[in-house]
Amino acid sequence: MDAAKLAMLNTLAQQGAGKNPSELLPFLMSAATQNKSRGLRFSSQEMDAIIQVLKAGKSPEEVARMEKIIQMMKLFH
Repeated sequence: MDAAKLAMLNTLAQQGAGKNPSELLPFLMSAATQNKSRGLRFSSQEMDAIIQVLKAGKSPEEVARMEKIIQMMKLFH
């Protein structure tokens, strides 16, 4: 992963720390829109890795909610 993507992910991690899953959806959607307008795109492998990191340490209920959100996001792309 290139340096620009890693820097953006680090910033997102700092800004998103402490947010619950329902707060993360609008936060991540906004970030995705901003990054898309800047031409910053992630491969499907990079997205899978990011999602796995986001799931780490979450309860089964939170992971299930995240999966639903991910499925909804895929419908919009």
